[in-house]
Amino acid sequence: MSLEQSSSTTDGAASRQESVKEAVIPSAEPAPVASSVVSTAPQRKTVLAIDAMGGDFGPSVVVAGAVDAARTLDARILLVGREEDVSAELAKYDTSGLDLDIVQASEVALMNEKPSDILRRKKDASIQVACRLVKNGTADGVISAGHSGATVACGMFIMGRVPGVERPALASVLPTEKNPTILLDVGATVDCKPYHLFQFGLMGEAFSRDLLDCENPRVGLLSIGEEEGKGNLQVKEAYELLKMVENLNFVGNVEGRDLFNGNVDVTVCDGFMGNVALKLSEGLGSALCRILKRELLHAGLMSKMGAYMSRPAFRNFAKIVDYAEYGGALLLGLRGIAIVCHGASNAKAIRNAIRMAAMFVEKKTNERLMQAISENEELTRYGRSC
Repeated sequence: MSLEQSSSTTDGAASRQESVKEAVIPSAEPAPVASSVVSTAPQRKTVLAIDAMGGDFGPSVVVAGAVDAARTLDARILLVGREEDVSAELAKYDTSGLDLDIVQASEVALMNEKPSDILRRKKDASIQVACRLVKNGTADGVISAGHSGATVACGMFIMGRVPGVERPALASVLPTEKNPTILLDVGATVDCKPYHLFQFGLMGEAFSRDLLDCENPRVGLLSIGEEEGKGNLQVKEAYELLKMVENLNFVGNVEGRDLFNGNVDVTVCDGFMGNVALKLSEGLGSALCRILKRELLHAGLMSKMGAYMSRPAFRNFAKIVDYAEYGGALLLGLRGIAIVCHGASNAKAIRNAIRMAAMFVEKKTNERLMQAISENEELTRYGRSC
């Protein structure tokens, strides 16, 4: 993907750009990045750092989503990336009065690079700079549609983990027959210990309270059978830990077919199984939509008339299964909010990811998560010793 952006703009666009509240901050060295953005005035707003260079479409989509979010949110948005590219995209919009700033980052994390190489060698990559803004207290959260492995690595080693959490988890929202449900982990930690799954359950429960407004979320453990004792050794030991938590509504094992019936609010699994389940769900949903469309359009006049009259229902269905409605997956277990978006995210997905991040900051989701981990520290230690 080419990240080169045209630097030429019309005179009208240039005048609009000058009216933007825009601070371009150089970041040649890692340390001064955040200090150059810190304001001496008391911080009254939520501040979010956006990886403007991430995703399949780069700044063209990320900036559009950020501008849209800034129009409705009482938050400060820091667009992290190459100044010339981000400025060229901002010039396309009327950003007068919007709290949008640019943070200079000269490098980009490419999809064919290893996360460890990006972390060690690309100190001025946009995702690294964004994570440092959170670590230094300049920003409250980071959103990226770029290299997911690099986002996880930078989140862990730059932002840092919540005390007591050994491995982070990516929590994704899935549609069901009833209300949305949360599946975690969907790819952050593919090799898990039983006590990692135990902690995922605690973090997912705290997350679902804010996202789904569940007062007492039902937590299930993904396995090959509903009965206690089903599953591999990892699942069996995690089951024993989860059922010992007094303040957790653990409903036991759930099977893959139960993911979409709406009978659980949080489903826990390792990152390998979760990523396979997520991609399988995405592929199946897309295939079913294409099959239905094909049958409706090639099955005669009556079917076409029925399809035409059912358009409102089809629109509602499309909205329910659209991943862009939630924007991305929250990376749980870090010292700060981090949302990983789909690489093919559109402006709507970026906008909703920013809104979701702002909501988690305002609701202090991380504080509830830290409390849940702290209250069950003894069980975590017991799990480690097994």
